[in-house]
Amino acid sequence: MAKKTPLYDAHVRLGGHMTEYAGWDLPVEYSGLKEEHEAVRERAGIFDVSHMGEIWVTGKEAEKFVSFMMTNDIIRQKDNQVQYTFMCEPNGFVVDDLLVYRYNNEKYYLVVNAANSDKDFAWILEESKKFDVEVKNVSDETGQVAVQGPKAEEVVQKLTDEDLSKITFFTFKDGVEIAGKKCLISRTGYTGEDGFEIYTDLESIKTVFDAVLEAGKDVNLLPCGLGCRDTLRFEASLPLYGQEIGPDINPIEAGFKFFVDLKTDNDFNGRKALEEYAADPKRILVGFELEGRGIPRVGYKIEKDGKEIGHVTTGYLSPTLGTRIGNALIDREYKGIGNTFDVMIRNKPVPAKIISKKFLEARGNKHTK
Repeated sequence: MAKKTPLYDAHVRLGGHMTEYAGWDLPVEYSGLKEEHEAVRERAGIFDVSHMGEIWVTGKEAEKFVSFMMTNDIIRQKDNQVQYTFMCEPNGFVVDDLLVYRYNNEKYYLVVNAANSDKDFAWILEESKKFDVEVKNVSDETGQVAVQGPKAEEVVQKLTDEDLSKITFFTFKDGVEIAGKKCLISRTGYTGEDGFEIYTDLESIKTVFDAVLEAGKDVNLLPCGLGCRDTLRFEASLPLYGQEIGPDINPIEAGFKFFVDLKTDNDFNGRKALEEYAADPKRILVGFELEGRGIPRVGYKIEKDGKEIGHVTTGYLSPTLGTRIGNALIDREYKGIGNTFDVMIRNKPVPAKIISKKFLEARGNKHTK
């Protein structure tokens, strides 16, 4: 049986089209993917992300331990900052991508992907035995919503006396009262737009969700489902575990070397393998635009002159751009903006051209940070 978030009844009440995702019963859409996608790009939307995993790491060696586990430079992170990073196996492949919230050098809050929550905790718990730390999985005690879009601050500000403008990009504050409930609030976003993540207990998140919906009526904020969450993150060139990154794809070939700090002295898990791969990568993730008919779907083969050279990791008819675009992991020798290849759609080759993965920025779209 799929798990239900604390907002399940609200989704049903609002007409959400429910589906199972990562073991959870969640709305794929309400009013429609395109309408919800446009709401986030133009105004604001709210997502139930209570299925995500949350893990505390505390203790005298918390900083040392988190630094060992993460590819990014945790030592440079300041109190009340959020950092995007990867956890990798010794072979350099990705255990998960996640957000690290630093309270201080003895207290960290990790937010991991729902599909990996139990696996991540088991991995972290096992590795923690070498350090003077305590780890605690609080995923089942935590509710979370994400309010995303250019009007997000305007909406959430109505519900709190906290000056949200002081919570800057990739920072957070705990103990903030929102709709009368004590919350942890951060400002990151998985959509390419401004936005906030709000964490609180399972009962309080119901109050917060309803309050945001009410406060957002003036700007026509919409409840949003998994469908547009994926199209939004894809347009913003953000990865999805199991597609752009995963147990057989490392962050270097996926194009996220920026979050793998090979300049520090920190011997993080997987560093040696990633250094070797960075010196001579075999594959690379590229963006492309389809020049023929059809939609490039996950797993479709990529061919060049009849030779298989890779596969599609994500593909859509972009709601914002109106074009058929995708990401593909291909052999490095075929990379290069403007190069062409074929996407095999229903066993037929459809021509495509490599373009920047920063789809919105490449087209001069206004929806870029």
